[in-house]
Amino acid sequence: MSGHAKAKAKAHRRLRRFARYYFDVRIQASVFRDGLTTTCWGRTSELGHDGIGATLSGELQAGEVVSLEFSIPLPPHLMKVRAVVRYSDGLRCGFEFLVVTDEQRRMLRQVCVVLANASELSAFTI
Repeated sequence: MSGHAKAKAKAHRRLRRFARYYFDVRIQASVFRDGLTTTCWGRTSELGHDGIGATLSGELQAGEVVSLEFSIPLPPHLMKVRAVVRYSDGLRCGFEFLVVTDEQRRMLRQVCVVLANASELSAFTI
């Protein structure tokens, strides 16, 4: 990563409302465009209370609204949310959750606590 790209990524992290945590699970993104629903698969890279990052099998455009499905390490073990594509760089995308129920918000907070504790443990043991 170039010096400019690192500086841009660091500045972007400072602007976030919530911390992001390493999170690697399979994800499905569905978008309705041109009268058809297109589905992409991929892997997540990070998760926060208000969004998720992923690399997908197809390109999405910033501003598109998508339906996301991904596994979480707590029951019910599947999160289904609507999100907007906040950035798209090739196959890598960042999503901001749009409509999150109180129960989903609670689950996201719990998952982030688990991920934060896991990252502290792995950082400590390395």
